[in-house]
Amino acid sequence: MSDDIKNHPLAEAFHRTTPEDVLGAVEAAMGTRLSGRFIILNSYENRVWQLEREDEGWLVGKFYRPGRWSKETILAEHELLAELEEAEIPVARPLTLSNGTTVAEVNGIYFSMYPRIGGRSPQELDEEQLRILGRLLARIHNVGASHGTPHRMTLSPKTYGEANLRQLFTLGVLPPEARDIYAETVTMLLARIEPMFIGVPLHRIHGDCHLGNVLWSTATPTFLDFDDMLIGPAAQDVWLLVPSYDDYGQRQRETLLEAYAEMRAFDHSWLRLIEPLRALRYIHYSTWIARRWGDPIFRRTFSHFGTLLYWQNEIQDLREQIARIDEGPSYN
Repeated sequence: MSDDIKNHPLAEAFHRTTPEDVLGAVEAAMGTRLSGRFIILNSYENRVWQLEREDEGWLVGKFYRPGRWSKETILAEHELLAELEEAEIPVARPLTLSNGTTVAEVNGIYFSMYPRIGGRSPQELDEEQLRILGRLLARIHNVGASHGTPHRMTLSPKTYGEANLRQLFTLGVLPPEARDIYAETVTMLLARIEPMFIGVPLHRIHGDCHLGNVLWSTATPTFLDFDDMLIGPAAQDVWLLVPSYDDYGQRQRETLLEAYAEMRAFDHSWLRLIEPLRALRYIHYSTWIARRWGDPIFRRTFSHFGTLLYWQNEIQDLREQIARIDEGPSYN
């Protein structure tokens, strides 16, 4: 990946992709006719289109932001999705295209096609839903741990911490007043958490497994958007599904893990990684915005990004995480 996605040679083509480009590319890739009706779905990272076929069925096309993933990394995601579907785990698996693969190209931009899946993303989960998700997440991790992949990042303090800090400095998004203190805070955090990752098993995980990426239809959830699939600890997917660190969140997490343990062992000592992983996500999130700052959508949506107040808040959030880590987890 390039350090600055806005300077990728295909960035302008990505922003200028027209409906005609999309419709023509999808018809050629699918070998099917479209009606011309479409809906552009919300997505900051990629361009996602819901497209109607002439037979009135619907497809979803995902056009990947240039510079984010190589073709090999996209195919690594698709390989995991195929394995999960074969294990009868409900996921949105990409469709095979007329070229015999799941990835096609238009104007140098990669894209994939998916079936449309109906449902909703609940903001709160009841106990039975937590148990369903716990069992399914364990099964996802069983498949993820069956083998690795050389084409996906490993989540660690070095990749999400040190590497992201270097990118933020390279991109020059930190104001002079915040630059040194932010760097000192991140360095302080990493010194504390690096030993905590030693000996924790790593395998393929969803990576961005929050409730917005779980779609419920009646009593059945479908896991969506494995774009951020990586090699990491199981605790990453667990805390994102149940992110709260208060007593209520801990009870929810315990319910989820009770069901998880029916399908796969989970060492409760791994829960010590929750606050370190949360802190690393703060750093990674800021870097994610910085690398896409040339995109007008990002400038409109994150207009406060890069201001002194933004970085002061980030520093405060990281310091609060350091304090929580120093206190130690209240769960075991």
